[in-house]
Amino acid sequence: MITPRTSRTEILQKLQKKKEQNIPIFIASAGSGLVAKLLEKAGADCINTFSGARLRANGMGTMSMLWPILDSNKQTLDYTREDIMPAIKGDAFICACLNANDPLKDMRMVLNDCKAMGVESVSNIGPSISYVDKDSEIFRVLTKSGITLDNEIELLKLAKEMDMVSIGLAFNMEDSLRIMEEAQPDLFCFHAGTTKGGMTGYDSGETIEETAARTEEANKRLRAIKPDVLLIAHGAAMENPTDAQYMLNHTSVDGIWTGSSTERIPIEKAVLSTAQEFAALRRQS
Repeated sequence: MITPRTSRTEILQKLQKKKEQNIPIFIASAGSGLVAKLLEKAGADCINTFSGARLRANGMGTMSMLWPILDSNKQTLDYTREDIMPAIKGDAFICACLNANDPLKDMRMVLNDCKAMGVESVSNIGPSISYVDKDSEIFRVLTKSGITLDNEIELLKLAKEMDMVSIGLAFNMEDSLRIMEEAQPDLFCFHAGTTKGGMTGYDSGETIEETAARTEEANKRLRAIKPDVLLIAHGAAMENPTDAQYMLNHTSVDGIWTGSSTERIPIEKAVLSTAQEFAALRRQS
């Protein structure tokens, strides 16, 4: 197996061309090689790998990665190297979502490992302190112990210095503006919240109209800082293609990012339905 290679220049040229042609950029997460292969075949531009996707593939919710169940960076790099890279043909590029607050790893070495396996893009979502509510005790304890957004910003800055594509992400306006101002990422995703739907999705009660309105509010302020940034929509009420179309019609995003919507939820439906048919079979008397 020879893993296809690409570069920051090639990736950004491809994405910019799609924007000029008014074709939405399509980013999707994969927790297994099979899903990655199908996403690439379907036309995904970017396949994200991160510990949350791997946990989803094992039937757990994405947010379970916030707990010390696993070494997030080790899991991401291991399954990216062993499961994802051998499964793709090179039509899609891989973005590794990393934990910039890992106290046991030098991020420059982690990025070198990514480049060695053919990964030319990284994001700060694996996991991000931006997940945690700022008015919570756990947020105060984490930041006091050195788990900060500063480390995520430095990761994104270092990625660009190392000629990699940087994809910033945050869950709230304050963190979004900080990342945009200080890291100047190539792409940015305002994460509207955990995707609803399926067995482990979380439904906050927000409508797609509300998700779109919050996303567009962030988009306007982000583009005021970096007009050429590519903005991507993700999460909350954007559960299916109809919802994603609403986001494209009612916001200024350049594309969409799917996780559970093209991974966990379709698998749940297909496997459960087919298995129920098999389970319902009976011998003919």
